[in-house]
Parts: sequence; C-alpha cells; structure tokens
Amino acid sequence: MVVEDIFRVRFRKSLQMLAPGTDFRQGIENVIQAKTGALIVVGDSPEVMGIASGGFHIDCEFTPARLYELAKMDGAIITNHDASRILRVNAQLDPNPNLPSKETGIRHRTAERVAMQTGELVVAISQRRQVVTLFQENSSFILRDIATILVQANQALQTLEKYRNVLSRDLQHLGGLEFEELVTTGEVCSVLHRCIKVLNIAAEIENYISELGREGRLVKMQLEEMVANVQEEATLIIKDYCNTKEKTPAEILSGVRRAYEDDISDSLFLMKSLGLGTTSAHLEQQAAPHGYRMLNKIPRIPPAIIENLVERFKVLSRILRATIEELDEVEGIGEVRARSIKNKNGLMRMREQFLLEYMV
Repeated sequence: MVVEDIFRVRFRKSLQMLAPGTDFRQGIENVIQAKTGALIVVGDSPEVMGIASGGFHIDCEFTPARLYELAKMDGAIITNHDASRILRVNAQLDPNPNLPSKETGIRHRTAERVAMQTGELVVAISQRRQVVTLFQENSSFILRDIATILVQANQALQTLEKYRNVLSRDLQHLGGLEFEELVTTGEVCSVLHRCIKVLNIAAEIENYISELGREGRLVKMQLEEMVANVQEEATLIIKDYCNTKEKTPAEILSGVRRAYEDDISDSLFLMKSLGLGTTSAHLEQQAAPHGYRMLNKIPRIPPAIIENLVERFKVLSRILRATIEELDEVEGIGEVRARSIKNKNGLMRMREQFLLEYMV
C-alpha cells in the first residue's frame, strides 16, 4: 500500500473516531458549549512524549465529562491511540518552531506543528470561534455539523448516480465492441476514465460517511449499491488491455486514481500507464482484450482456469472461435465446463446481450 493510501485509511479512521454519537465527539461538543477551547493529541508515541513536558499523568478512562472538565486547564490533553484513555493533562507541547505553519493562533499553530512532527492526530478547539480543526501529518480538516455533511453527501450521491448511469452504458458499449473486435485504445481509456471518476466520487462520499458515524447508514447503503463491482470492472479492464508487466492491475488503478485527484490525468496519461502508446495517434489504434472481464462473468469459472484459457488463446476473439474440443484441451477445463463456456449459457449468450445493447 502506497503512502497516500495509508494516510487516507488513517485519516478516515480519525474521522470515524470523531463521528457524531461517539464519546469523543460528545466530549468535544461539551467543550464547545462551555466555550473553553482545547488542544488534544490522540497518541502517546515516543515522538509525542518527547515534545511534551509538565502537566499531570492521570491514565484514566476517557469519558465526555472528563474531557470537558480537564479542558478547563490551559495545557494540552494527551490520550492513547484510540482515545479510550486520557493519559496526560495540562501538558506543554514544544514542537520544532522551524516547521512551517499557516495558522495564526498559538493553539492551532502548535497543533499543526505537533501533527507534522509526530504524524499523530491533533484536535484543536477554538475558544472564540467554536470551530474544531483536525491536524494529521501535513493535512488539516474542519469538522462540520451533521446537517451540512448530509446536504453535501446527498449532492455527491446525485452526482455519483449520473456518472454511474453513464458508466453502465459505456461498459455495455465496450462489451459490444469487444465481441465485434472494434475496440480502440481511445474507447478503453474513455471507459476507464469513467470508472475512475465514479470510484473517486465514492471515496469522497466515504469520508462523509465516516464523519456522519451512525447517521451515515442510509448514505452508506446507497453508496454500496451504486458502486458495486465498479472497482472489479476497472481492474479487469486494465488486466484485459495492459501491455506492461512493471505493475499489477491494482497498482496501476491506484496510481491513475491518485493522478485524477491531482488533476494531472487524461486519456494520454491512461494510455501511457497501460503501455498502449505515447501519442494521440495511438488512441485510434485497435486493441484486443485478453478476455478476463468477460470470462469472469461466466458462473463457476475459477480464476486459475481463466488464467489457463488466456495463456492458451491470448485474446477473447480466439476463445470465442475455439471449438469445444480445443477448450477441453486446456488444463482444468473438461468437456462440461468447455460446453458451459462455449454454449448459450456462456460467451454466446453474453455476445448476444452485449451486441443487442451495442446496436441500440
């Protein structure tokens, strides 16, 4: 797992820890209502303890009431990594003053530098503005109320639904082109582009779900229904057309998704990532799928058998033209499985369905 993905997982866990309905969130709400402010470090790593001095070691169970009472003191509160215990209170933090900071207030500037120096989650609660800011590594995030998050989550779901509907049509169209042997590199990149957009919107909604906690159950159900099999389809498309062995299909997908997040990706970038060419002229060249995506749609065909089929016939068109006897010769197939691949319940049925959609 790459560094960016590790941070994304850690940050999502931090949001879940602070979701509405949790003890941590309730404690923060109590501090906001009291208008006292607070600086809370979630984690007692050696890096944190190395910059902390003074205060009191209490090592007690975390409760909202205790957080509220202990926040009345001026210093920082330090908890363990899952915020189940309060370890130290009224501590003075002394992070590296040379670390850059965009914050102006002393509390928030200290919080940002502690997060950058230690990598731990630091929560800063503004006494005057009553705003809760999370700092972790080099990132910051302002907690929002449930109503605001729900509005944004629903807007994102509406956008996702539109993209998902278009993607469904694109996948059907690509299937028709594959059976007609008319696929171009540009078509592959276009469908993969749509898959990545759907997956990245879904990742944004997952952050909303983490923020919402128990209030996000309905949003989560809608999201799971909309993005079912999209990542698998994208991975199989890459596996079908990828012309490089330097990375696995999953690694390529992860890389291009991050590029889209940074707005540096386009069809040429996708084509280069798949090893299919380097110039716009290559977008018009024909591309032949190996057949992984279509073979995975046939029931009761194990991945090892699919690998044997692709190893033997190389591309989908040759698998389609193969006789039952030729399929039977592939290791692990057998006559019964060969007939299920070849006949009306296998590739022939799929070919009719995809071509029907393709012609509409």
